[in-house]
Amino acid sequence: MQNIIQAINNGLKDKYSQSEIRVMTNLILHKEFNLSPADILTHKHTNFSDSDISKIEEIVARLRKSEPIQYILGETEFYNLKFKVNPHVLIPRPETEELIEWIISDNEKKTPTILDIGTGSGCIAITLAKKISGARVHGWDISEEALKTATDNAQLNKTIVAFAQKNILNERESNISFDIIVSNPPYIAENEKNDMESNVLDYEPHIALFTPNEDPLIFYRTIADFAMQNLASGGILYFEIGYAKGDEVISMLNDKGYQQPELRHDLSGNPRMIKAIKPL
Repeated sequence: MQNIIQAINNGLKDKYSQSEIRVMTNLILHKEFNLSPADILTHKHTNFSDSDISKIEEIVARLRKSEPIQYILGETEFYNLKFKVNPHVLIPRPETEELIEWIISDNEKKTPTILDIGTGSGCIAITLAKKISGARVHGWDISEEALKTATDNAQLNKTIVAFAQKNILNERESNISFDIIVSNPPYIAENEKNDMESNVLDYEPHIALFTPNEDPLIFYRTIADFAMQNLASGGILYFEIGYAKGDEVISMLNDKGYQQPELRHDLSGNPRMIKAIKPL
């Protein structure tokens, strides 16, 4: 065990911090060899075959190329639930857990109807379906491959979400009245690519990341228009935002007639979430 841990460390120490290496080592040994943190801490005696060692070497080589550990292992944890992930979907972030907390704590309806626009892995839709008893949850995405992953994740987490392939830029009216609409849409302008880390830029799906330079708020504006038409009176719209987009999105929501737009910061102190209410 100690030799394997040392080999992983030696392969990654010039690229990642020691804290990052410890996390990745635990993830690798748990996912691939079913070893618990206690097993790893106590260096439980484990016989690694030649094929096991080759597998670890391959993982280390991929990590050295900045490929996200979540894609390599094919899964991640979000809100204490397990989700399959792959390059067709964004990797769920801790900041999005804070958005989930806000929605759950706000909800006063016994059986709210919820729409997650740009559902990706389904992490928002599935978590809300799991945590809000009686919720009727819908998840839309333009990507067929993302929806396959989201469907797998709903089955994995034993919950029901109505997924559908839709391009929100083409949607105007729905035959469903929603109590909550939530979205973490693309918000990075194309000309900001050079500022991004390679583990995101080279591996995560660009369709879920980028907006046109000439109209970086296109998704926020379009979703706000859709929500004004399709939220129930007093319904709530939630956005996750890029840290530099807060004032612009708040101003846009005010201009469109939403009430009480509120901006919240994440635990790192960055502007991250917005809530706005459709008038009664």
